[in-house]
Amino acid sequence: MQTLQQSFTETALHYTADKNLVDTLWAEIAKQHSGSKRKYHNLAHLQNMHAQLASIKGAVEDWDTIVLSICYHDIVYNPLKKDNEEKSAALAGKRLREIQLPTYKITRCQQQISATKTHVTCADEDTNLFTDADLSILGHPAPTYQNYCLQIRQEYAIYPDIIYNPGRKKVLEHFLQMARIFKTEIFYNLYEQQARLNLQQEMDLLSA
Repeated sequence: MQTLQQSFTETALHYTADKNLVDTLWAEIAKQHSGSKRKYHNLAHLQNMHAQLASIKGAVEDWDTIVLSICYHDIVYNPLKKDNEEKSAALAGKRLREIQLPTYKITRCQQQISATKTHVTCADEDTNLFTDADLSILGHPAPTYQNYCLQIRQEYAIYPDIIYNPGRKKVLEHFLQMARIFKTEIFYNLYEQQARLNLQQEMDLLSA
């Protein structure tokens, strides 16, 4: 299976012959996702999403756009801000115009990035696969999920528990109140049951 970098490079070269530009864009993606404060929203997260989606590539209609959405959906990430998705989508549009990606693909990529703000069901099935992959950590075995919780808490270390805990509980409630956390059958069957157990256990701990 290709690495994310290999997929990004191959995809970008479908639209531009400028290998130096492609290498520069990847270097920016890698740098942005390698900051010391990124404990979860880092390259490992992107690589996990890529692996999840590459394993079901046949179900994806527009693989090129999915690859680019993976690379850019968290490129702007500041736990103190609420416009990370919007800023990430805007930067993605700017960079993807540089490689001459068709406008309709840029729009689709930006819509996929924006969809990670709420993770609600979308009419576009590729977007549902994308947001499901973004949430797949929720349905991993309990030890992996607990490590994810610690990483998220570290990213929000500036906030004391008295502020962090109520905010985190609102996020958990948002997912637990969904009829389905995972919109696609593939991810629902893989992760829904374990995700609900993990989320409820975290909620119980925060409420204790």
